[in-house]
Amino acid sequence: MEQMQLDMGRDLLDFAHDLLDDSKVTHHELRFLVRRLTEALRDALRVAESRDARIPVHGGDEAAEGGGRGNGTE
Repeated sequence: MEQMQLDMGRDLLDFAHDLLDDSKVTHHELRFLVRRLTEALRDALRVAESRDARIPVHGGDEAAEGGGRGNGTE
């Protein structure tokens, strides 16, 4: 399910790029795009929160001092 949500978000982002390049885009089309982008962002945040909840925290206090779950040096 997560992969499908992320793939749909990528497709929507491509569509948004094309639509914004169109000088004849209508107000209605832009409102539609904003609604779909809002939905995609909500889904992406849901995926990120879900994955974050599944990542075990290792290192105790060291992880907290490093800025959370990891500092990118691992």
